[in-house]
Amino acid sequence: QVQLVESGGGLVQPGGSLRLSCAASGFTFSSYAMSWYRQAPGKGRELVAFISSAAGSTNYADSVKGRFTISRDNAKNTVYLQMNSLKPEDTAVYYCYAPRWAHWGQGTQVTVSS
Repeated sequence: QVQLVESGGGLVQPGGSLRLSCAASGFTFSSYAMSWYRQAPGKGRELVAFISSAAGSTNYADSVKGRFTISRDNAKNTVYLQMNSLKPEDTAVYYCYAPRWAHWGQGTQVTVSS
């Protein structure tokens, strides 16, 4: 079955960086687009970034453009989210999502605070 396992979250100071990873299994990873979402306390889940199957196309939420980069390694069945210049408003649980399968990972907490 489809499994998505996120890692890499944690506590970071404003202006710092983190890299999230999402290891996928149970499907032909290289054939499908992937996404990252986030959910802040008291708010709905929002799309952060999207990457096509061959990484030829990416899209970002306006709030993270120029600071976050989504990438993938199809040989490792892994999608990444590099987050730079982090702000307190980036604090949220970050989820990996496989659109074709409508499947979510368990989420990883990112807290940006001094």
